[in-house]
Amino acid sequence: MTRILLLSDTHSYIDDNIIAYAKTVDEVWHAGDIGNLAVTDALAKIKPLRAVYGNIDDHLARLTFPLNNRFMCEGVDVWITHIGGYPGKYSPAIKEEMANNPPKLFICGHSHILKVIFDKKNNLLHLNPGAAGISGFHQVRTMLRFNIDGENIKDLEIIEYPKKA
Repeated sequence: MTRILLLSDTHSYIDDNIIAYAKTVDEVWHAGDIGNLAVTDALAKIKPLRAVYGNIDDHLARLTFPLNNRFMCEGVDVWITHIGGYPGKYSPAIKEEMANNPPKLFICGHSHILKVIFDKKNNLLHLNPGAAGISGFHQVRTMLRFNIDGENIKDLEIIEYPKKA
């Protein structure tokens, strides 16, 4: 079993809450809009990190992380990208690949809105962890924590805390 902390849209912000949750898992996944790479450097010192760059990320983040990160975690095909849309309204950049070769777990960020949606058409779980940072319109900062056990995604937990640190 692999325990995952999923976050996005930190926009250069990291605090003790994020660090504390990172210490409780096996891997940390970041779905883009990292901001300053000090965020991912701090997370990578704690646990293995998988990340993608987002639309606000500079050339350093784009050299360090890919736009799309597709990999296997245990028996689950995972695809992380920053701007991916959601079931029924996927981004034009990924529509064809989504139709021809959907993953079992599709993750994106960008919207600052936490979403957990089962996509019946593509038979996949769509996750958007919302925004863990303090920049943006959101009033509550959010992350997701879950387990991957073989081919199963389970024990999904929504983590919420006030925008003000």
